[in-house]
Amino acid sequence: MLDEHRSVPGLISPSRRRTLAAVAVACAMAAIAPGAVLEAAQEPLEANEQTTESPMMKPKGNTILITGGSSGIGRELARRFNDLGNTVIVTGRREQPLKETIADRKNMHAIALDVDDPAELRAFAARIVAEHPDLNVLINNAGIMRFEDVSRARDLRDAEATITTNLLGPIRLTNALIDHLAKQPNAVIVNVSSGLAFVPRTDAATYSATKAAIHSYTVSLREQLKGKVKVIELVPPGVQTELTPGQSTRDGYMPLGQFMDEVMTLLTHQPTPDEILVQRVALLRWAEREGRFDQTLERVNSR
Repeated sequence: MLDEHRSVPGLISPSRRRTLAAVAVACAMAAIAPGAVLEAAQEPLEANEQTTESPMMKPKGNTILITGGSSGIGRELARRFNDLGNTVIVTGRREQPLKETIADRKNMHAIALDVDDPAELRAFAARIVAEHPDLNVLINNAGIMRFEDVSRARDLRDAEATITTNLLGPIRLTNALIDHLAKQPNAVIVNVSSGLAFVPRTDAATYSATKAAIHSYTVSLREQLKGKVKVIELVPPGVQTELTPGQSTRDGYMPLGQFMDEVMTLLTHQPTPDEILVQRVALLRWAEREGRFDQTLERVNSR
């Protein structure tokens, strides 16, 4: 008798025959029971037939590139990962704040980069791979938020800058580094979106839209890189940073230190979740699924 868990050339395992038979029956019944084919196709494979899972994120021993590392979430991610024993490279538009981020720490490097410039970004990616061939983690964190009145015609420069930085920047940098990352062991890409990807702040319509696009892009990236690169989405709520003027001390926003404590616990958990969701962002993340989108939208925009 053949062992069900062995692969024999030219033969179909009994478990696979059962699955194919189920699909055949579903096809025959499709006219009687609409949706049967879909249900059969979605039947999970047996354990020995599962596709390979994406690698987990190692807590230490990585070489990590973080965009937007001159302040806020990017700066704290850089320092905390460095504290765990990782080599960290931070980028940002201004050199001086980047130097303050690394502050004479060991195994930290700062390189100025304008993610809005495609040519500069490509040259930067080539330099990073040459100088840091062990690079295995990319964290796309750089972003800007501009308030806007979309109820009338206006100058679109702020909207265009937001799309370029928040959406095209991560796509371009990921594209420039993906061939290298896909060959690295324990490779990880982290894209930073926002709770506003799921319930928009209407006076920051373009910002919210770019974060919704980053969420969708990350889902697609994760599926295409399954088994090669672990793809993670970090979804912050409103955090006390200088994303907007005065936000770092604004009441109602989550203290940065508290946010980072939760984030690092989740990022270093094994297995690492596909989405890094602190408790406070659950209100936004699951609003539509839980049937309270309209109420949450009103609440977010009533302040």
